[in-house]
Amino acid sequence: MVLINKVLHGLPEKVIFCKKCVMSNQRPNSVVEFKNTGEEKKPTIYFGEDNICSACKYKEVKENDIDWKERKSELKTLCNKFRSRNGSYDVIIPGSGGKDSVMVSHLLKNEYNMNPLTVTWAPHTYTEIGWQNFQNWINSGFDNLLNTPNGLVHRILTRIAFINLCHPFQPFIIGQRMTGPKFAALYKVPLVVYGEHPAEYGDRVDEAFSPKMKEKYFILESSLENLILGGMPAKKIISDYNLKLSDMNPYIPVNPDLLKEVQVEVHHISYYLQWDPQENYYHAVEKGGFKSNTERTQGTYSKYSSIDDKLDPLHYFTTLIKFGIGRATYDAAQEIRNEKIDREEGVALVKKYDQEFPSKYFSEMLKYMDITEEKFWEVIDKNRSPHLWEKRFGKWNLINQVSQDE
Repeated sequence: MVLINKVLHGLPEKVIFCKKCVMSNQRPNSVVEFKNTGEEKKPTIYFGEDNICSACKYKEVKENDIDWKERKSELKTLCNKFRSRNGSYDVIIPGSGGKDSVMVSHLLKNEYNMNPLTVTWAPHTYTEIGWQNFQNWINSGFDNLLNTPNGLVHRILTRIAFINLCHPFQPFIIGQRMTGPKFAALYKVPLVVYGEHPAEYGDRVDEAFSPKMKEKYFILESSLENLILGGMPAKKIISDYNLKLSDMNPYIPVNPDLLKEVQVEVHHISYYLQWDPQENYYHAVEKGGFKSNTERTQGTYSKYSSIDDKLDPLHYFTTLIKFGIGRATYDAAQEIRNEKIDREEGVALVKKYDQEFPSKYFSEMLKYMDITEEKFWEVIDKNRSPHLWEKRFGKWNLINQVSQDE
């Protein structure tokens, strides 16, 4: 764990909130999770001198500088290049049956005449609504391969990632990014299409001007030798937990030689089409029978985003602890950018919901990770950076919170 000038995780010492949305400069950017030791300085969202975040800057670029008719033509050319002539699968679409994967799969199948094979890296533990939406997705017209890792191993890795990194969602993120390319190589389908590029939410904008996902997120040259899971070398995990080498197979990144042999390309569809999560929701409801939850997700006001995994609310609680940014901040920031709400409403939503504790599945997730409540709070409090949190009268409080006065 990085501690610099009483700042954990190598975050910026001064907290700044975007003047246009509600995101802070503490938001972490994507990292190569299977190389994450927890000792590296965390890359974070870029803020300009005008205190506007890169996600809002990218929104301006999308509105003013990109010819979306040309991009749509590029998508048509891409599909023409890879479309099967004999009825075989011609595109791998990774997804869970959430609003975004439903939209992407229906779009490519019905508007671009592709023949998708959908692939799913299973959630840690399905919610009832998540399983219903997964079934609705398949039943709306798609073949699917559900990739469910060894439950015992997955729970061990989730526990290790939480204890060492306060990052219980890491095993899911690793599998999610690798499932598409792996099945592309296995089934010899050279095109993989994911949803949005992380630049939509604040990752490096320069990477968003290429349609392809960076190979560093799903390729590792030397396989098990350099594989890090939950901040630990995979070989040490195998030794400490009496596992087999084969138990690591779902988490080992793709062999680059296999990808080169099949000539796999991994694309983000948000390069070709203007990405709007709420519009994706409407599309998914109409085309794929997607259903929102009957109640809002704890920690936010939303009922339709990331509702398939019982661990998901706890994951966002850990981002609140480490970065001062909870689920409501993520949701409100993108909805402000997409002009679904204004900043004043976003600030109010963040203040109301961001610090709400995810109690609904809490006991179940402690059991899943095989940790006590005492151990849970020990890890949580250890990961509160002194520049973000202070304890007063026995209660933890965020030092800096978003306001209308930014």
